[in-house]
Amino acid sequence: MSIQLVLHLMLVLLFVHEASAQESSLAKPGCPQTCGNLKIAYPFGIGTNCSAAPSLEISCNNSFDPPKAFLNDNNLELLDISLEAGTIVVNNPVITDCNNGRNGEEVFLSSPFTFSSTQNRFTAMGCNNLALISRQGVSIGGCMSFCNSTSRDNNCFGINCCQTRIPPSLMFTNASLKRIDPKSDQTGCRYAFIVDQDWFGNLTDIYSVPSMGQVPAVLDWRLTRACQSFEADNPLTNGSVCGRNTFCTNQNLCSCNKGYQGNPYLPDGCQDINECALPNYDRRCEQNCTNTPGSYTCSCYDGYGLFSGINGCSKIDNSKKAPVTIIIATCSGLGVLLVMLATLWLYKVIKRRKIRQLKEKFFKRNGGLILNQQVPSSEGNVETTKLFTSKELEKATDHYNVDRILGQGGQGTVYKGMLTDGRIVAVKKSKIEDESKLEHFINEVVILSQINHRNVVKLHGCCLETEVPLLVYEFIPNGTLFQYIHDYNEDFPLTWDVRVRMATEVAGALSYLHSAASIPIYHRDVKSTNILLDDKYRAKVADFGTSRTLSIDQTHLTTRVQGTFGYLDPEYFQSSQFTDKSDVYSFGVVLVELLTGQKPILAPRHDDEGRSLATHFILAMEEKRVLDILDPRIIKEGGKEEIMAFSKLAFRCLNLNGRKRPRMKQVAAELESIRLSHGLSNTELHYEEVEYAGNELNGPWDLASSSLSSSANYSLTVDIDPLIRK
Repeated sequence: MSIQLVLHLMLVLLFVHEASAQESSLAKPGCPQTCGNLKIAYPFGIGTNCSAAPSLEISCNNSFDPPKAFLNDNNLELLDISLEAGTIVVNNPVITDCNNGRNGEEVFLSSPFTFSSTQNRFTAMGCNNLALISRQGVSIGGCMSFCNSTSRDNNCFGINCCQTRIPPSLMFTNASLKRIDPKSDQTGCRYAFIVDQDWFGNLTDIYSVPSMGQVPAVLDWRLTRACQSFEADNPLTNGSVCGRNTFCTNQNLCSCNKGYQGNPYLPDGCQDINECALPNYDRRCEQNCTNTPGSYTCSCYDGYGLFSGINGCSKIDNSKKAPVTIIIATCSGLGVLLVMLATLWLYKVIKRRKIRQLKEKFFKRNGGLILNQQVPSSEGNVETTKLFTSKELEKATDHYNVDRILGQGGQGTVYKGMLTDGRIVAVKKSKIEDESKLEHFINEVVILSQINHRNVVKLHGCCLETEVPLLVYEFIPNGTLFQYIHDYNEDFPLTWDVRVRMATEVAGALSYLHSAASIPIYHRDVKSTNILLDDKYRAKVADFGTSRTLSIDQTHLTTRVQGTFGYLDPEYFQSSQFTDKSDVYSFGVVLVELLTGQKPILAPRHDDEGRSLATHFILAMEEKRVLDILDPRIIKEGGKEEIMAFSKLAFRCLNLNGRKRPRMKQVAAELESIRLSHGLSNTELHYEEVEYAGNELNGPWDLASSSLSSSANYSLTVDIDPLIRK
C-alpha cells in the first residue's frame, strides 16, 4: 500500500513539474511574464526585445497597486490576453459632451489591432442623443437614444440607451454626439463608447457606465508575418510566426499540435505532453506505457499480447498448434477484408444520401417551400427563373474569388461571374442570419420573377441547394447613378439631357411596378445607389429585398419602418403605412439629387447640425432661390423653363401630405414631356403649386445618417451603407 502511495505522489510531482515548465515558457526567455495579476504571453512582451513586434510591446506601471499593464503604442490599459482567440481586452474611454465640452479621448489603434466587430457593440446613452462614428467626414455607423424620464429599465433598445454593430476592421473610436431634435429643450449629458457586449450585458445597472470613465473593449490582433505549418528544424527560416509542433487554425492563428501544449508563438513553446506520467489519464495502457513525441504507445508483459483491445492485454495460450493459428489468422484476414469492403460500400451509400439530404435541408431552409407557395399565387411562373446548381456558380465565380467581388453590404456579397453560355452575370450570396433576412431573399425572388421591364434589373435565376442562398442577375457594368451624380466622370459626364433621360427611365420603371404589373409592387427603397447603369448607360432599378406586393383592393401596407435616411417618406415614418406615394417621395429626392448634385444628407455646417437635402430644396423653392442651389453644370445646358418644370415636379413629389403628391404614372408622363420639349423655345410646361407648413419641415428624417429600421415604438438604429457595387 505504501509503495502505491509513493508511486502516486511521484506521478503527481511529475505532472506539477510538467505544468510549471509549460507555464514558464509563456513569455520569451529572459523576459518578465507577469505585470500585477496579468500574465504576459509572447508575442506580447514587457520591455525592449521581449515582443514579436514594437506594436506588441507592453509597459508595466508599478505606481499602481497592483501594477497595471499598458500598450506602448496606444497607451491603453491591458486587461487580458488570449492566444487561442487572437484577442486582447483593453480599457476604452467613454466619450461625453458634459459641461458643454468634450471629455474622453478619441482612440486610434495601430496595426495589428482592430476593434472586434463580433464581440463589441457601439453604445450611446443619454436623452435626445444621436451618436455617430465618422470616417473622413462620412458617417459609417451609429445609433439614436430617445427620451423617457419615467422608464429606466436595465436594457438598451433605444430608450435612453441604444446599441448597434460596428463595421469590420475598425481602428478608431471617433464618436460625434448630436441632438436628435435641435429644438428640444431636454438637457443632460450624452455618452458614446465601444464596449464588450458580454461585459455590458452582465451589468446589474447599465447606467453606472457613464461614471466609470472607461469600459472594457475587445481588440482583434493578427501578426503581419504568415501563419503556416511546417516540418523544418528552425521555423523562423520559413518566415512563419509559429514555433515547432504547431498548426494554423482557420482564424489564421497558431496552435499546438495534438499531444503538445504551451505557447505556439515561441520557437520551442509547444512541449510534448507525457501522457504516461499523467494521473488518471483516460487512455493509459493496461500494462506498459511508452511516451512518444505527441503521443504514446502501449505494450504488454512477456506472455501477454494486445488481443483484448487497443490498450488491453490478454495472456497468450501456447498450447494451440501452429497450423490452427495459421488457419485462424487466414480466416481473420479474409473476414477483415470483407468487412472493409462492405464498410467502404456502405460509406459511399451513406455519403451520397447525406449529400442529398443536405441539399434538401438547404432547399427548405433557404425558403424553397415558401417560394413554391408564393410564386404560383401570382401570374409569375417559377419555371421561368432557372434553378442553378452550386457547381455551376462555383465555376462561374472562380470558387467565389475575392477578386470577383463587385460589392458587399448588409444583405450579402455580389460576385462577377461568367456562365457556360458566355453570359456575364452578377451572383449575390445572401446573408441569412435570421428569419427576417430569409424573408428579404424570398421576397426578392418572388418580386423579380414577376417583372419584365427594360429598366428593371433582370433576375436570371437562383440556387437554393447551398448553405447560403444565391441569386443570379444580369451584370450591370457601369456602377450606380449615385457615383455619376456626386463624382465627376470625364468618360460619361452627366449632362442635362442625360439626367432627364435617366429620371424618365426610372419613373417609367416605377410607374410600371405601381400600375402596369399584374400585381402592384412598391419598391420601398428608391435611392440613387439602387439605380444602376448598364453598358449603354441606361438606368436600371435594382435591390427589391424590401419590396412588397399588394392585392388589387389594397391601398397601403402597414409594416415596421424600413428605408434610408434622406429618402424616407416622413408620412410613412409617422404612420408605418407605406403607399405608392411613399415611393414618389423617395423618387423626388433622387430628382433633387439630379438637380443639385448634392447628397441626400448635407454635410453639417457651423450654424446647424446637418439637414436633409429635401428640406434644403423645399425651403429654396418657397423662397424662390432654387437657381442658387442647382448644379452649375445643368444651368449652362438646360433651358430655364425645362429646369423650373423639373424642379416644380420634384417639389410636388416632396409634399409632406401624400395625397397631394402626383402618382408615379403622372410623374413619368411629365418627365417624358420635359424630355421631348428640349430645344423648343415656346413650349409651355404646366405644373401645380404646392403649399407647405413651415413647422412640418423638421423631424427625425432630417438627420445626417445612413440607413434605418424601426419597430412600432420607433427604436431606430444606424447601420453601414447598403450594398453598393464597385
